[in-house]
Amino acid sequence: MAISDIHGCLDEFNLLLTKVNYDPSNDKLVLLGDYVDRGPSSRGVVEQVQAFKEIWNVTVLRGNHDQMMYDAIVKDTETFNARWIRNGARQTLESYCGADFFGGDMTRERYDEAKAHIKKHYQQHLEFLGSLELYHETNEHIFVHAGINPEHDDWRNQPQDDFIWIREPFFERRTGLRQQVVFGHTPVVYLHESADIWFSPAGDKIGIDGGCAFGKQLNCLEIDEQGTYKTHSVRRGEAAMMDGNATA
Repeated sequence: MAISDIHGCLDEFNLLLTKVNYDPSNDKLVLLGDYVDRGPSSRGVVEQVQAFKEIWNVTVLRGNHDQMMYDAIVKDTETFNARWIRNGARQTLESYCGADFFGGDMTRERYDEAKAHIKKHYQQHLEFLGSLELYHETNEHIFVHAGINPEHDDWRNQPQDDFIWIREPFFERRTGLRQQVVFGHTPVVYLHESADIWFSPAGDKIGIDGGCAFGKQLNCLEIDEQGTYKTHSVRRGEAAMMDGNATA
C-alpha cells in the first residue's frame, strides 16, 4: 500500500487506513513523504508516522515539505526560511504551538519563537525528518516522493533535489526503466482531469497525490500479491462529516 502527501490531514489519513483495512502485521505500507504543511495536524501526522516506522517498520520516505521544515529550523538560513514561509510553515507551526499562537499576522519574531519551541521540545521530530530515505526500490516498483530524472544514467545517483522536487522532466518523459515509478508531489489533477490515481499511458509511472491539502482527496494505491492495482481514496473533510453524522 502506498500513500503520499498527507500534509497534516491526520483524520483523512486514519480514515483511509480504516477504509483499506490496513493490518500492519500483514500489510507493507510505503509513505511517500510530505507529512507537514498546509493541513491542520502536521505534528500529529509526524508523531503517528514516526511510531509506525518504529513499531511496524513502515517505509517512510522524505518529501520536499519535510525537507523544508528541517532546513528552516535546523539550518536556519534566510533562503530556507523564506522558502518554508511561502509553502505552509504557518499551519505546521500552529500545529506545534497552538492554533492561536500568532493571533493574526505571522510576524518574524513569533515565527522564530515557534521554531525555537519545536527545536527545544520536538528535537526527535526534526531528527526523524532529517533521517528519512529518498526512495524505496522493489523488483517491480520504485517508490519516491517526486520522481526520477531520466537524464541520469543511474537514477540512484541523481541529485537529492530531483527525488523530492522534480516535476515535468520526470512525468513528461518515459523513464526507460523496467520498474514502474510510484510517486507523489505533483497533484494528479495536473496529469489528468481527476483527483484519482493516475496511471501513465506509457505504463512506466503511477501518480498518487490526490491533492488532499488543496481540498481534493487522499489516495491509496494497493498492490496485491499478484501485482494487481486497487485504488482507494478519502475526500478532504470526509472524516469530519462522518463524525458529525455519528453524533447527530
